[in-house]
Amino acid sequence: MIDLDDTDRALLRALAQDATQSAGALGRRFGLSQPATWRRIKRLEDAGIIAGRRVVMDREALGFGVTVFLGVKLATKGRVSLEDFERAATAIPEVQIVQHVLGLFDYRLRVVARDIADFERVLRRRIMTLPGVGQVEANVLLTEERRPGPI
Repeated sequence: MIDLDDTDRALLRALAQDATQSAGALGRRFGLSQPATWRRIKRLEDAGIIAGRRVVMDREALGFGVTVFLGVKLATKGRVSLEDFERAATAIPEVQIVQHVLGLFDYRLRVVARDIADFERVLRRRIMTLPGVGQVEANVLLTEERRPGPI
């Protein structure tokens, strides 16, 4: 664990908005030299605070206009069925995220589809045939606001 100062937090917020910014551009923005900015970013990476950089794709531009969150309750529970379910769920290309959760459901899945008819096909042919699936509840995403989180 490292102590973060205001400049570290500002760098993290800026990188969370756009990770493609160069150390030189970030340095100019925050009154640092390019090498000093690079050292700070490297220190944050080495400490595990920056765990990677991702490309955020526009699902709609790629033809996936529907996002659905599924709550999945397994019919049977046990170590083998959890691992089997997770392995099978992550193998479905339309399933973007598999989260093992505590609460009413055992898993929460983020599923993308071209449209509602395509989602129904994925649900019937792929999700409902996963090992151990019992109850499923779907919530269709209407809007989404992304925030970088507390920094």
